[in-house]
Amino acid sequence: MADERVHAYADDALGEHDAVALAALVRAGEVAPGELAAAAAARAGRVDAALAPVAFAAYGRPCGEGGSGKDAPLYGVPSYLKDNTDLRGMPTGQGSSAFRARPARRSAGFAEQFLGTGLAVLGKSRLPEFGLNASTEYAEARPVRNPWRTSHSPGASSGGAAALVASGVVPIAHANDGGGSIRIPAACCGLVGLKPTRGRMVPNAQGRRLPVDLVTDGVLTRSVRDTAAFFAAAERHHRNPALPPLGLVEGPGERRLRIGLVVDSPTAPTDAPTRAAVEETAARLAALGHDVTPVELPFGEEFSRDFILYWGYIAFLIATTGRLTVDPGFRASRLDGLTTGLRRVFHREFTRVPGVVRRLRRAEQTYAGMFRTHDVILSPVLAHVPPPIGYLSPNVAFDELLDRLTRYVAFTPVNNVTGGPGIALPVGASPEGLPIGVHLSAAHGEERALLELAFALEADRPWRRIQD
Repeated sequence: MADERVHAYADDALGEHDAVALAALVRAGEVAPGELAAAAAARAGRVDAALAPVAFAAYGRPCGEGGSGKDAPLYGVPSYLKDNTDLRGMPTGQGSSAFRARPARRSAGFAEQFLGTGLAVLGKSRLPEFGLNASTEYAEARPVRNPWRTSHSPGASSGGAAALVASGVVPIAHANDGGGSIRIPAACCGLVGLKPTRGRMVPNAQGRRLPVDLVTDGVLTRSVRDTAAFFAAAERHHRNPALPPLGLVEGPGERRLRIGLVVDSPTAPTDAPTRAAVEETAARLAALGHDVTPVELPFGEEFSRDFILYWGYIAFLIATTGRLTVDPGFRASRLDGLTTGLRRVFHREFTRVPGVVRRLRRAEQTYAGMFRTHDVILSPVLAHVPPPIGYLSPNVAFDELLDRLTRYVAFTPVNNVTGGPGIALPVGASPEGLPIGVHLSAAHGEERALLELAFALEADRPWRRIQD
C-alpha cells in the first residue's frame, strides 16, 4: 500500500466542526442528527479501503441519536463504540477470530452512560485481539492504519477509534484503557485522550472482575473542549461520590502548578524526536508560569516484570474461561500469537501472581506519594514514535514482540495499575510528520488540573490539522 495521508473532511454537514460545535448546530435547528449520521457514514466509506477502522456498521439505524433526550449535551453527534463493549443489538467481536460475534442481548453500563451524553452510535470500531496489543493488527485480517501515514500503526487498543477521529469521520469516539489504550492511539494519531481516575466512569465489565482493575473508559477527540464536554455530560449520568466532582472545564486554570519532568522511563530510553517534544512542552509550560523541575519515576524493573505477568494472567483468563465469559463457541486454539504467548508467560511464573497482585495494589500509595511534592507529572506517552505496520504484529516471534512492546509502552501502565488520571496531548511531530504526544498525570480525582493544562497548551499552540 502507498504511504499516504488520508482524511475524509468534506463540504458536508459535519464540515470541520468538533462535537461541541455540532451539538450546538443541532440545538439551533441548523442541522438534523440524521444529516450528521449520513455524512459520517459517507466519510467512513471513503476511508475504509485505506484505514479499515470499522468492525461493525449500523448506518441505516444508528443507536441513540441522542436517545437520552434533546437536552443531552452532545445530542445528535455521530460516534462509534469500541468493539469490546456490549451495545444491545450489535455484535461484540473483541478483535478476535476465536469466536463468532453475536448481537448483544443487553448494553453494558458504560454503553448506557455513553448514549446518555446524547451521542449517536453508528457502529463499532476495531481493536486488536482482546485489546492486548499496542498496535491494531491481526494474525490474518488487514490492520488498522494511521491516517497521518498509512504505512504506520495507529496505536491500540483503541486504534480503530483513533483512525476514525483523526481522519475526520467523526469528531469523537469511545476508547478504553487497560495499559494505555486511550493515550497510546491518541499519541499516534494526533488526538486528545484522557484516561480518567479509576471509578470516575461506570465500572468496566471486564476490569471489575480482576484483582487489580486496570480498565477505564473514555473518548478520543480532536479538541480539549470535546473531551471536557464528554466527561461533564457523562457525569450527569453517573457521578462517583468518592471522587471530587469534575463538572464542565471550559478553559485554562489560573493556578500555577508544580510540574515534575520525566524524559526517560527506568526501563527504556526515549528516542530523540519524543525527547524533543517533551522538553519543548516543559519549556512552554515554564513560559506559561508553571514551576517545572526534573523528577524520577518510582517505578522500575520490578514494576515492569509484575505488569507483564499480570498481563499474562489476563490472557490466561481469556483463554481458559472464554466459553463461559465470551461465547460458548470460543476456541482458544484460534487465539493469536500475542495472546497465546502471554498465556505461556503466566504458566511459567504463575506462582508469583499473589506477590505481584500485592505489589501492584501497593503501587497506588507510591503513585500518590509523587503528588505530595508535585501537582502534575509531564512525561512521554511512548518511548518512541509510532512504528511501521508489522513491527508489533502478533505474527512476530513472541519473545521479540514482547521486548518491542515493553520498550515502546514504557510509561502508560503506571496509571492503569494505580488508578491515577492521565492525558495524552498531540504537541509534536517526527521529522516524517508522524504525531508525537506528551503525557500529563495527576493525583487521583484531579482531572480538572489536567484539562486546564491541556486547554492552556492548545491555546498557546493549536494542534496540527491533518487536512492542512
